[in-house]
Amino acid sequence: MAGCTLGHRFADPALLATALRHRSAGAPHNERLEFLGDAVLALLVAEALHQRWPQADEGALTRARSALVRESHLAEIARRLALGERLVLGPGEMKSGGRHRDSILADALEAVVGAIYLDGGLEACRASVLPWFESGLSAMPAGKAGKDPKTRLQEWLQARQWPRPEYTLVEARGPDHARFFRVRAGAGEPPLEVEGEGASLRHAEQASAEALLAALEARHPKRGHAAGTEPPPG
Repeated sequence: MAGCTLGHRFADPALLATALRHRSAGAPHNERLEFLGDAVLALLVAEALHQRWPQADEGALTRARSALVRESHLAEIARRLALGERLVLGPGEMKSGGRHRDSILADALEAVVGAIYLDGGLEACRASVLPWFESGLSAMPAGKAGKDPKTRLQEWLQARQWPRPEYTLVEARGPDHARFFRVRAGAGEPPLEVEGEGASLRHAEQASAEALLAALEARHPKRGHAAGTEPPPG
């Protein structure tokens, strides 16, 4: 039955078919359902965080929601649900590996959420969709959604009134569905450079920022001094 693997049995299978049809394949395509699903998904994730983290402030809730509904995470869920194998794409997108692209997979997932909402209502949507996010929700320390590595590195440098980090693309290779990026991040006084890798430019930058921050913290331990100050030389 259509949609069973998604946790929802569609009364109107045409909704699911539209949700899985990319605009490159012609009308009817999934962009309107994507628009609707984006809003429904934001509500469901916000509601889940609000219930699970009763002591969290708005900032922590906002960061957690952003992490859970970011493109790369939605694409990861879409892959677990094997949505890429069911997408209907135009010849050009098929040839360029569109069914493996994060942006197309994330949009399709949002469209499926919109389709479930129209087919079964908010309760059915909540019951079907929230389990997809359970591992992500459980992995977050309650009320303490961490800032991303680039933000933490930037704040560490700002506390010392040091220049912003510089990110340089070192390598980008591979087909669209299996890209590889390597980025060099540099900062500090004296300058320190490290490299990070990832399946997207963003992921590679975050990995390099994480490694650079760890290296800087190892080079400049606090040694009991107040945050934002450096220990004396020697």
